[in-house]
Amino acid sequence: MQDLAPIVFVSDDGDIRINFGLFAGRDATQAEIDELAHSLLDEIDSVTIVAEHRTILDRDMEVSVHQIRIEPGDGDIKAIVALAAEWAEASITERHAEL
Repeated sequence: MQDLAPIVFVSDDGDIRINFGLFAGRDATQAEIDELAHSLLDEIDSVTIVAEHRTILDRDMEVSVHQIRIEPGDGDIKAIVALAAEWAEASITERHAEL
């Protein structure tokens, strides 16, 4: 059995990624992204957040997902991951789309 992808992970390039669409069944709203940004500013001085649709495919499958990417700069990665996971879980619990 294949493990489910993590809701938040650190990518090889050091960015923090949130598999929002995979778990929520929808895109994050701008208000939710703003809420994430403000919570992160309690931990770091500045942050860049990118909401993106990623398409990953090979000859056997194709996946399109909505991800949030956080460019953390010099922030504490563990603290940012924890805040991102808390935000994602709260946003998804509050409002999710049935798949």
